[in-house]
Amino acid sequence: MDFTECYGDTVSSVAAAARSGCRKQVRRLIKRGCSVDCRDNRGWNALHEAAAAGSKECVQEILSAVGAGSSSSSSSRAYVNSLTHEGESACYLAAQRGHLAVVRLLLKVHANINQLTNDLSCPLYAAVDSGHGEVVELLVGKGAEVNRAHTASCWTCLHQAVYKGHSEIVRILVNVCNLEALDDHKISPLFVAAQYGRRECLEILVNAGANVNTQAADLATPLLISSQEGHQACVDFLLDHGADPNKACSPEWPQLPIHAAAEFGHVGVLRRLIAVTDRVCDQGDGMVSPLYVAVHSNQTKSIEMLLTEGYSPDAQDCTHTLSLRSPLSLALDRTSNKPYSESVKLLVAAGANLSEDDWIYALATDKTDLLQLVLEHRWIPRPETLTTDCSIPHHHGKTVLKLQELRELLCVALNQVHFAACWLSLLLKTGLEPSLLLHPHMLEQADSEVLNYLLEFVDWSTLSPHLKHILDRRRAEKTWEPRPHFDSVPCLSHLCRLQVRAALGPDLLMRTSVVQQLPVPTPLHDFLKFSDIPEASYTHSPPLPILNRIQEHRSAHQHRHVL
Repeated sequence: MDFTECYGDTVSSVAAAARSGCRKQVRRLIKRGCSVDCRDNRGWNALHEAAAAGSKECVQEILSAVGAGSSSSSSSRAYVNSLTHEGESACYLAAQRGHLAVVRLLLKVHANINQLTNDLSCPLYAAVDSGHGEVVELLVGKGAEVNRAHTASCWTCLHQAVYKGHSEIVRILVNVCNLEALDDHKISPLFVAAQYGRRECLEILVNAGANVNTQAADLATPLLISSQEGHQACVDFLLDHGADPNKACSPEWPQLPIHAAAEFGHVGVLRRLIAVTDRVCDQGDGMVSPLYVAVHSNQTKSIEMLLTEGYSPDAQDCTHTLSLRSPLSLALDRTSNKPYSESVKLLVAAGANLSEDDWIYALATDKTDLLQLVLEHRWIPRPETLTTDCSIPHHHGKTVLKLQELRELLCVALNQVHFAACWLSLLLKTGLEPSLLLHPHMLEQADSEVLNYLLEFVDWSTLSPHLKHILDRRRAEKTWEPRPHFDSVPCLSHLCRLQVRAALGPDLLMRTSVVQQLPVPTPLHDFLKFSDIPEASYTHSPPLPILNRIQEHRSAHQHRHVL
């Protein structure tokens, strides 16, 4: 049977009259001997109907009929406190609907002020939930239990008042309720206010003495939850009243409110938190930069703001904490099979260091979009300018590759000769010194076209005996078909452009307009920049998924000494 929907054919005549608020009809039916205790399919009698309708006059008529005015009558008191099938008393129904006069009348005839319904509600909780402040004030004044848990999750009336944003009711309850009452997740009313953006309720609770740094079972704080939800006004109020932005909010890793704001892209909140959060979270050992969570959620506005405010694009190595090596490696992994995301672009543009695994994304593929992106923002230095890891930080507006980055680039390139037709021309045309690729492995494994392209950038007649031996063997095995002029000493024009490149440096020659400033005829400009050399074409099968490529690289990896 449905205990919530009323079936018309089950309602008694007295109950029907009470529902309509017709006192005369109720009195007439009672005098005729009609029962006031007949129940419908919901278990409602005439008193329930009158109370729910807010008809004080009908309630009085019904109570008079059962002698409820007499304090000695146990049967009349039982009738006043009779319950529907849902466990609702007349007092509960009146309180739920805000019928102040009816509630006051029922309390005079000994209605149970704390009677619980089947779902653990009570008159006070019902009035709070519906926002009936006068009824709440009456019930509190009459001694209603204010700190009892009324839901399966153990919420009190104060929790519910805050959740609903009934600030005037919160003002009443903070004077009588436990401000630090906790639900089954150890969430306090103030936490609820922060979570749902109840700024006015938050202020009332704080002014009443509630703890702004309370922590839930998972260690989340009100500041963290309001930052996560993007409630700017609540964040500002909490910070202005002592909330700690550096309190760890997770048992797994030191999550802070700034992480929540970054993860969900609440840039206004993020800006406020950047100003007050300890920067140790940026690169400190055992910490996690908010840049990681921003990248994980692909929140480009958050990434952009963090980088602009000076957060390191490299952050810290979180391999042991979150199995993440760097924000860039995370960004690459999340977009490995798609066009590279804004996250990748922002990190590369900010100068994020490139590791060996990162170079695999750029080189172990038949696509060149990532390599092009990197080279738009990176300057390949001349080998002779490199010392340990100290190099010019910026050159021509671009971040200069460090020695370690260049080593790892070359190491990956020599282990990914299979894709050299894709990356070789890009690297050489952006200033990589070609001699760095004159490695035995390159000459042994490169396709014929790739090998010919590379040799066009060097003086092939001065190769070392070992490298010449490799070429002779490949020619004999018919795995390399050299261009005819490789059998001759390079022509003077080629030797001249090699000398020009040596004098200017491959970086300036290939990436700037320095050639246009030389006192040579204009038709020679392209020749001096090696633009006359036809590029090799890639004809192999599509590459494996990126994780397989990385695993394959690691398993077959050999460190090749190139610098």
